[in-house]
Amino acid sequence: MRNDFAIFIMSYNRAGNIATLRTLEKANYTGKYYIIISDDDPQIDKYKKTYNNKLYIFNKDKIEPFFDTYDNGGSKSCIVYARNYCFLLAKKLGLKYFLQFDDDYIELAYRYPKDGKLKICNIKEFDKIVDITIDFLEDTGALTVAFAQHGDFIGGLNNDFLTTRVKRKAMNSFFCKTDNPFVFSGRINEDVNTYVGLGKIGGIFLTFCDVSLKQKHTQQNKGGMTDTYNEDGTYLKSFYTVLSNPSCTVVAPMGDKHIRFHHRINWNNAVPKIISDKYKK
Repeated sequence: MRNDFAIFIMSYNRAGNIATLRTLEKANYTGKYYIIISDDDPQIDKYKKTYNNKLYIFNKDKIEPFFDTYDNGGSKSCIVYARNYCFLLAKKLGLKYFLQFDDDYIELAYRYPKDGKLKICNIKEFDKIVDITIDFLEDTGALTVAFAQHGDFIGGLNNDFLTTRVKRKAMNSFFCKTDNPFVFSGRINEDVNTYVGLGKIGGIFLTFCDVSLKQKHTQQNKGGMTDTYNEDGTYLKSFYTVLSNPSCTVVAPMGDKHIRFHHRINWNNAVPKIISDKYKK
């Protein structure tokens, strides 16, 4: 495994239950990894005892001046602090590339069509996936490349994640280049805020759809940002993205039987586009 890369697993209040570590082991990942927590974590002593030299601890108050929270205050039980800290840590560790992972992944898999169905196959050679994705990051000049999420493939073979294979967005997991940093913004919904906020000025955020990850259900999994989501739901969360880019984002009801409010993005208004040479006069 390449030596200039590491996975940063951002965790909160889950010292004894970092599912992502078990998932990476199943995927035969052999490279570096580190657990990232804040100094206000109620399980900090347990983290220190369990992870020792794999653990890095940061202070949220020191990170907050680096980004815009989009509000006048609120809970700091949010991952945006850790996301922005990762760039500082990668530089400190001398890494050229890094991958941000949450702590609750239970599956890493390929998604592909076969025999008229959408198939799934667990990844067994994650080291190779890292190399391929870093090459893709370099070749495209993107700020970051993400994996798809299992929920993106609802609809099976008719889902455009499968037919497009690359989407101009990035959520949840982030391959980053240390010397090409960017800033995550907004106290919550920071991933969407960032790809529409920086996307409108030409920042390229991509999802590589051949690989997808599965998380535990947020509101049933103690720790992390569960308390924040339980308190405010997706209604308040979605409005942070409206603040980030109001020309392309609205908050609208989503779902069939269980309706909830969620952000909806008009991609025709969201990002600059390159006009084909065929229109040149």
